[in-house]
Amino acid sequence: MSTKRMGSAAPWLSEDEEVAWRAFRRMAIAVQAGVVHDLAPSGLSEPDYDVLSTLVEAPEMTSTLHAQAQKMGWSRSRLSRHAGRMEARELIRRDPDPADGRGCLLVLAPLGLEALRGATAMHLESVRRRFADRLDSRDLDDIVRVSGKLAQAPESDL
Repeated sequence: MSTKRMGSAAPWLSEDEEVAWRAFRRMAIAVQAGVVHDLAPSGLSEPDYDVLSTLVEAPEMTSTLHAQAQKMGWSRSRLSRHAGRMEARELIRRDPDPADGRGCLLVLAPLGLEALRGATAMHLESVRRRFADRLDSRDLDDIVRVSGKLAQAPESDL
C-alpha cells in the first residue's frame, strides 16, 4: 500500500523532496554505521567516543552535566544515564558541582583519556575513509552550507 494512500493531515513530500530525504537518510546511516563498526575494536561505543572527545576539549577536561549535554545536543537525562555507565567503567567520574548543589561535574578520568587516545587514530581513519576522502572541497563546502541550514531549529521548536 502506498504511504500516500494512508491519509495524513501533513502535506506530502514532492517527489524531489522524498528522493532527497531518502538519500540523506541512507547517507547518514551508512556513514554513521561504518564509523561505529570501525570504532568497535577500541572498546568504545560511538556515544562513549562523543562524550570523551567533547570532554577533552573542556577546560581541565571538566564540564557541568548541563553544558556537556548542550554541547553534544543530548538531553541531560540521556547524558546522565550514559555517564553512569561510563563512570562504572572508570572512563569518567562525576563530582559534585560546587556552583549547583543539584548538578554534577563530569571529569575525564585517566582511563578515559587513555581509551580516547587509543581510539582517536582509528576514528579519524574511519572518518577520512568513509567521508572526507570521498569528497572534494566543493562537496565539503556544500555540506557545511546545507548542515548549517538544517541544524537551525525552526522557530516553532524554540
